[in-house]
Amino acid sequence: MLRYVLSRLIGIAAVLIGVSLITFLFMHAVPGGPFDATQRQEIPVPEHIRAALMAKYNLDKPLYQQYLSYVANALSGDWGISFRFGEPVTAFIARSWPVTIQLGLVTLAVALVVGVTMGMLAALWPNSWVDYLTSLAVVTNLVTPTFVVAVLLIVVFSVQLRWLPTGGWGTPQQMIMPVIAYALGPAATIARFTRSSMLEALRADYIRTARAKGLPPRTVLVRHAAKNALIPLLTIVGPLVAWMVTGSFFVETIFRIPGIGNQITLSIYNRDYPVIMALSILWSAVIAFAYLITDLLYVLVDPRVRLTGGSR
Repeated sequence: MLRYVLSRLIGIAAVLIGVSLITFLFMHAVPGGPFDATQRQEIPVPEHIRAALMAKYNLDKPLYQQYLSYVANALSGDWGISFRFGEPVTAFIARSWPVTIQLGLVTLAVALVVGVTMGMLAALWPNSWVDYLTSLAVVTNLVTPTFVVAVLLIVVFSVQLRWLPTGGWGTPQQMIMPVIAYALGPAATIARFTRSSMLEALRADYIRTARAKGLPPRTVLVRHAAKNALIPLLTIVGPLVAWMVTGSFFVETIFRIPGIGNQITLSIYNRDYPVIMALSILWSAVIAFAYLITDLLYVLVDPRVRLTGGSR
């Protein structure tokens, strides 16, 4: 186990280095800079001020020096100053990330309840109208883009019915539409996975044995079938947690939620290099560690699984 964890940690470190390098190169390959006179700025920055700003943030140096300097500062805890907000990137993240985490955890809870319920119902009555209706809802949610759902919700519940605010964050009314738009895709994925696992569990030999012993149907379903069918759900719930708490570009931007997903969109538009770099590395780290924790939890809940080397 220890050898496996160490090998994964080394792999994660290599991934983070690769992500930082690729992000840095692509970021500087895009035409325009944070202080260039473009259509993003109503008043162009005078050339002498631009040159002073470039020198202040070391943007006038060769790219390799900029990258090495950034890595050295990041390892010491200095993630730079946001060009747009004029504050340390760590303070920016501390202000924005809690909003994204709140949205993500509420969305995940809704997606789990809806997805597991739909998957269980479809598995209990396979090839019935319940199964067909559930499958139709799952496919519809999977093929419909999140931004389409978000805009449709705003048009119906905000513009037409005037029941809910069009955006913002902080009240229960403002959470309803973002959570629904964000949860539909994950709920559909969970429902498909739950249905497949539950059908496999219901057809297993130990379920037939339990029924032959005369156990009540509810006991067979809850204590035997559902318990074993939901174990594989860890393989998708772990990564889903990581994706949820790192924000959604579309949902946060459309509903004007001041989380990381919305702010990274603005940072890319404004060429806010320190924020782009920090959030790219943060997202990659969260997702990588989520997969590692998922593998370790899977071993704990299923003793049949053993971790060897670098794979399960």
